[in-house]
Amino acid sequence: MEEVRIMSIKRRIMLKGTLAAGAIGIAAGAGLLAPRAVLAAWSADAFNATNVDAALKGLLGSDSLEESDKIRIKAPDIAENGAVVPVTVSAELDDVDSISIIADKNTNPLTASFVLGPGTDAYIATRIKMGKTANVIAVVKAGGKLYTASKEVKVTIGGCGG
Repeated sequence: MEEVRIMSIKRRIMLKGTLAAGAIGIAAGAGLLAPRAVLAAWSADAFNATNVDAALKGLLGSDSLEESDKIRIKAPDIAENGAVVPVTVSAELDDVDSISIIADKNTNPLTASFVLGPGTDAYIATRIKMGKTANVIAVVKAGGKLYTASKEVKVTIGGCGG
């Protein structure tokens, strides 16, 4: 008798969970749960730009960069597959607002941009696509200025349709 009661409770819990998950799925499918703040931050002009200067102006409002030895880029010297090139960027600068990654020979050079909150470590790690051998350029916005460092990555198999 006790076993039947436990199974009945488990069925009710499963039914409630299924109904809740279904309701969330329907709401998300209808666009009621869209992350509007994240979508609003998308800079289509910058990511669709076909050259580095236009990408920087579209994203950060300027293409005036200062070289810095306080930015470290970790990327392979030779990427065997341009579709998945691991890149890590860290900066030892104060008040870092954002870190962006550019592959200067890509059709659309801006590959990633990260906005960092106050008190966040200036460190990002991601994978980018590279169509061919190019400079991977890190652009760090800190204290209202733009700083940069770069590293050449040789690509043996292209990742952007190559």
